Amino acid sequence: MVAALLLPPAATADSDPRRRFSAGESPDWLRAVGRLVVPGIKLEDGRRRHHIERCSATLVQSHSGRRADTIVTAWHCLEYYEDLSRRIVFQLTDNSGQVLEFEARQLADGGNIEADWAILRLQRAVLPGTAPALAIADTVASAPLLMAGYSRDAGIGMAGQQLSYDPACAVTHQDKTFSDSDCRAYKGASGGAVIQVGSDGSPALTGVISQGDGEGLSRYIPIGIFKRTLLGYL
Repeated sequence: MVAALLLPPAATADSDPRRRFSAGESPDWLRAVGRLVVPGIKLEDGRRRHHIERCSATLVQSHSGRRADTIVTAWHCLEYYEDLSRRIVFQLTDNSGQVLEFEARQLADGGNIEADWAILRLQRAVLPGTAPALAIADTVASAPLLMAGYSRDAGIGMAGQQLSYDPACAVTHQDKTFSDSDCRAYKGASGGAVIQVGSDGSPALTGVISQGDGEGLSRYIPIGIFKRTLLGYL
């Protein structure tokens, strides 16, 4: 059974198919994937305690000519966000390697783990040339997947400090509301990008990382599930 959250790593580095993002070697459009830091409140032993959720999110292209200012992530990354006075922060690495921070506010979400998607608006747009934004996939093709996020494993993910990606994995099961894959991702990659690359080499966001077993099963929410809602904000 798939866990509600991606689990810590169980595999060794030798068996891990992921790669670390490296400028000049990895596809530059992977920089559209950033970290998401969400302050929350969890009930533990009958007490309300502050909690920081660290996930991933993806900057997407605008369809209205507006500068890119919209990100997508997983609903469960925002599940415990209650205090609107505390900032949700999206961290994006620009083309010089500098980490930029953007405050984000929630626009829409699926509302539960079975509809594990969320859309947020950045309080300021990302300037052209600063970082890439991904196009939304028109259709789901049979091409291989690429799955990217800030996994918090101690190996390739470097405790969430390093963007990592599985460069070539595949869909193993499709349902009405989710798809399963053999992509490798760990806790922290939730909300990250599932990407397919067209025959012309152009990438498109085809899903949002949701759940997994920390080994060879990663579940994601296909972009088509909430595409109409997303396009309404773009």
